[in-house]
Amino acid sequence: MLSINGCFLSDLPNYSSERVLISSPITAHSFLRLRQPTHVIVCVHGLEGNSNDLRSFRVFLEMAMRETRVDFIMSEVNQSNTFADFNIMTDNFIQELFHHLEAFKIQFDRISFIGHSLGNIIIRCALSRRAFRPLVDRLHTFLSLSGPHLGMLYHTNSIVSTGMWVAQKWKKSESLAQLALRDHSDPRQTFLYRLNQNRGLSFFKNVLLVSSVQDHYVPFHSARIEMCKPAVKDTSDLGAVYREMVHNALQPMIEKRDINLVRYNVIHHLPSRNADTIIGRAAHIAMLDSELFIQKFVFANCVKYFL
Repeated sequence: MLSINGCFLSDLPNYSSERVLISSPITAHSFLRLRQPTHVIVCVHGLEGNSNDLRSFRVFLEMAMRETRVDFIMSEVNQSNTFADFNIMTDNFIQELFHHLEAFKIQFDRISFIGHSLGNIIIRCALSRRAFRPLVDRLHTFLSLSGPHLGMLYHTNSIVSTGMWVAQKWKKSESLAQLALRDHSDPRQTFLYRLNQNRGLSFFKNVLLVSSVQDHYVPFHSARIEMCKPAVKDTSDLGAVYREMVHNALQPMIEKRDINLVRYNVIHHLPSRNADTIIGRAAHIAMLDSELFIQKFVFANCVKYFL
């Protein structure tokens, strides 16, 4: 017996949703949006990704928000090297973002962010920068898709954790070292520990954390920013560090009270005998490639947080 506090959306006929997933045709009221300030939505790809990774989210959000003025910014400045230091990638991202806003002279009253995997860390790091302060009052929604917010600690798949270690050594990746909390001898001085001391997430009105138990690339508990049994049982200093990161990341949102923090667990229909499924890559990529999931998630769940 499962005891789950939440709701299910299923394709089974006996449990189909009565809610229409495709919005109504454009009405005369739609033309009023020409006078509305723009809602800017910024999409940031993950490790070895590119600016097209989140295009399906863009398409379905544009359909669902057809009566709202929306301008999407698909970040591409870091797609040539996502193994670089997060601080360098963040600097690049901030320059790209402000260049777009200034070059197109966008008048906006809200700005939201969608990140996949490593892209979520770049977004959170940008929130801590002084250059980002002019945007803080206009922050609206943060949609995190399989984001390694607490790093890669307590990985459930030894094959993936070994592969990450090899990739870090082979490519001399600073970002992978930072996600593994190996960028400093003192774990409390690492990039990720200091990032979780920042109150950036509490600046948003809505924080949506999407994860999947089938995804073994990013630990389930890391994507959801929550405790896990191995960390609770770990009496070493690393266990204490992990517990402190969870507390530091969540406490500012708990104190704010008027923020919507929503966690989603996605179960994808995946091939059972497939190498990508076994190592957990298939579920990680399905967040981007499964149009069925993206359409239903956008229309039935997350669009209300962007309106």
